[in-house]
Amino acid sequence: MGNRQEELETTVLLQSYDIVAISETWWDESYDWSVAIEGYKLFRRDRQGRRGRSVALYVKEWIESEEMSLKNSQEEVESLWVGIRDRGNKGNLVVGVFYRPPDQGVPTDEAFLLQLQKASRSKALVLLGDFNHPDICWKSNTVSCRQSRRFLECLDDNFLRQEIDSPTRGDVTLDLIVTNASELIRDVKIGGSLGCSNHALVEFIVIRDTC
Repeated sequence: MGNRQEELETTVLLQSYDIVAISETWWDESYDWSVAIEGYKLFRRDRQGRRGRSVALYVKEWIESEEMSLKNSQEEVESLWVGIRDRGNKGNLVVGVFYRPPDQGVPTDEAFLLQLQKASRSKALVLLGDFNHPDICWKSNTVSCRQSRRFLECLDDNFLRQEIDSPTRGDVTLDLIVTNASELIRDVKIGGSLGCSNHALVEFIVIRDTC
């Protein structure tokens, strides 16, 4: 893990990202000292006994942020939600990161969709992650799997849009940007990778109202 973490830290500091979302981490308590990045607050959701199913968010320390709770303790959804306070005090930006294992069952899918429904009520929502719905064609909004269809229905029912239509792993689009404020999303770039990851990096800008 050392080389990949060093590459992550170098990339984050070089690009000076305000927020960095990571899905499918391999962290546990033994990594507490080694995953910190100077100048960033780290939010993380580790899954005990399930390596590779965790999620994390780095947020610059000067940004006012706090973790939000959108699920009960019994849910096994691999998600993390953080509220970002607007400097103009006009409402929070909610940033979420989600990992959906390929073998995730219907009950866990439905629990996540309930979380997404709650999060969609925020003024501005940006949800990132590896959703593992390879059967969805985002250009035509067609699917072949019932669970993927439920996901698309949830997006439609809650006025959410998905902003990526290019492949992020091989020839499929697994990593998504879901938002209720498409006008805030700019300059989406897909390319490169971190370490030996077979997923492309996704980079974009969120325009916040400064008036």
